[in-house]
Amino acid sequence: MKVIEHVWIPMPDSVRLSAKIWLPDGFEEQSFPAILEYIPYRKRDFKAVRDAETYSYYASEGYAGVRVDLRGSGESEGILRDEYLQQELDDGLEVLRWIASQPWCNGNVGIIGISWGGFNGLQLAALQPPELKAVGTGASSDDRYSDDVHYMGGNLLTDNLSWASTMFAYNSCPPDPSIAGEKWMDIWHERLEGSGLWLKKWLEHQRFDDYWKHASVKLNYDNIRCPVYAVGGWADGYSNTIFRLLEHLNVPVKGLVGPWGHKYPHHGSPGPKIDFLEETTRWWDRWLKRDDNGIEKEPRLRVWMQDTVSPISSNRPGRWIAEKTYPAPDINMQTFYLKPATLDKDNNIIDFIPEMHIQSPLSVGLFAGKWCSYSASTDLPSDQRDEDGGALVFDTRPLEKDIEILGAPVLELTISSDKPVAMIAARLSDIAPNGRATRVTYGVLNLTHRDSHEQPTELEPGKNYTVKLTMNHIAQRFPKGHQIRLALSTSYWPLVWPSPEPVHLKVSLRNSRFLIPVRKPKKSDKELRQLNGHHPESPLKSTLLIPAKRDWEVIHNMATNEVSLNVVNNDTKYKLDDIDWTVQKKVKERYSYLNNNYDTVRGEVVSERTFERKDWSATTITRTVLTSTKTHFIIRATLDAYHGDTRVFSKSWDEKIKRDLL
Repeated sequence: MKVIEHVWIPMPDSVRLSAKIWLPDGFEEQSFPAILEYIPYRKRDFKAVRDAETYSYYASEGYAGVRVDLRGSGESEGILRDEYLQQELDDGLEVLRWIASQPWCNGNVGIIGISWGGFNGLQLAALQPPELKAVGTGASSDDRYSDDVHYMGGNLLTDNLSWASTMFAYNSCPPDPSIAGEKWMDIWHERLEGSGLWLKKWLEHQRFDDYWKHASVKLNYDNIRCPVYAVGGWADGYSNTIFRLLEHLNVPVKGLVGPWGHKYPHHGSPGPKIDFLEETTRWWDRWLKRDDNGIEKEPRLRVWMQDTVSPISSNRPGRWIAEKTYPAPDINMQTFYLKPATLDKDNNIIDFIPEMHIQSPLSVGLFAGKWCSYSASTDLPSDQRDEDGGALVFDTRPLEKDIEILGAPVLELTISSDKPVAMIAARLSDIAPNGRATRVTYGVLNLTHRDSHEQPTELEPGKNYTVKLTMNHIAQRFPKGHQIRLALSTSYWPLVWPSPEPVHLKVSLRNSRFLIPVRKPKKSDKELRQLNGHHPESPLKSTLLIPAKRDWEVIHNMATNEVSLNVVNNDTKYKLDDIDWTVQKKVKERYSYLNNNYDTVRGEVVSERTFERKDWSATTITRTVLTSTKTHFIIRATLDAYHGDTRVFSKSWDEKIKRDLL
């Protein structure tokens, strides 16, 4: 195997993208298929160890591995101004052409990626480049508005703030001077000045408009004409897309969902991990080498059926199950009717308490975890009894037999609000005999988006509306003796930004019901091919200097009545030995409110990136604060960059964006 640390790929406008390449043994005499990953997360440092593991393995299996930094990231030239712009996709097409034209490539290229790389893999496939023969997409979405990090059910996710802050920090990082040469400071200043505050852009588009429609492949699935393997995890925010791709793509497609968070499955937590590199190699062998290995004849969908567990666990017990097709014909929706404190299979007429009322405190959601779990040791939901006191709760009787579900539960409600803008959050939990409440799945809905994400409309206070809320897909076993709980609340902070003011909702029980997708166990599940847990070590040498630090604490100051959620998410500080390059990433997040006052809701994210080499260092510090009033969102942000101890750049932002039925 040969590793080419850096090579330039020229773009038509003279900007050059930086690539790192792994070539299989024998590349001088023959050509091979290639596998591309095309992301902004810096192949030189933050993803270097992971990339060396992945592409060394693929090279050993007869594939050229190509890792490319997006324009304006890592060592690539230019400026990265936003995610999934047409410029990014046009560059990606040029990259595919360049790879296919190299003497070591036989013209067949696959693309793989998780998160950003999973998105642009689907987006590039929809442009039908002839070089692209197969896609492996992980933790991605076909819907940039309704099922991404920005908005959910028409509500603003606070992950929108933390994700914007993540890219704010990444975009402020310098290139490595050993690659960029004497121009490195000029390139750095160009990025610092040009990338901009992405949070402002995202808040200026609060409904499903043309901004989000761009690169949302769900608008025309038929544009994708090459095979797709879609992968995700139940603890991640990106599992729903897998099921839509299985239903709507007209090409060979497979889906795999494990218990993991926002990680590749061979790094996934909570466990168990699988040998994802081996699994994807079978996919590449079929479509890039035309090896008739039968992978497309196996079940299209394979998921981890989760078993009951305490709310936070480093491993998620369960078993693998599979469906030949999806939607599966033998998964049936079982209906439960809402009665006072009860979920009941019987639809007998309720002659008492035909309606119930709820106005939740802002504290409902403090124990929800993150929309997208990056660190399953801290950011998964905890015991839901901490949430249920501020919610309407409906329980089944103790189950007389096991129930297993696979799919998306659906809640149908007849509801009225005392305010023109309101939201509702719904949680499905597993209740153990000792009362322990483990959240299984959930959903949220901005009630002004009840009919459309494109054209939301105000609620008429006091008027009844029939609404449908679809929860996230899930596979879960509820054991005999346990109970199924539905909990409804009018806030879910800080996972979701709250409505402009407190809301009182009235729920008509007589016209409301809850549907869950029940699946019966199959004998064929026991005969599935094993997914091994082994994966290779990275050949890249590194030295650990400071271990990672993860904290997640909720504080209620009884003297001031301030409530805050404080998060520390510091990665390891380590040195890449071969290039004498030391890096560290540190993040602090704080979400707070005072006296249950909606005008005091506040989110703050501070990120620090450090790069060091002997007698040289560079540091960037970004700080983003988001607050709101009844009518506006307010952003205050700062960016400071240091070369050694000298501050070489400083900029601040003070922005105000009108709320749009949000």
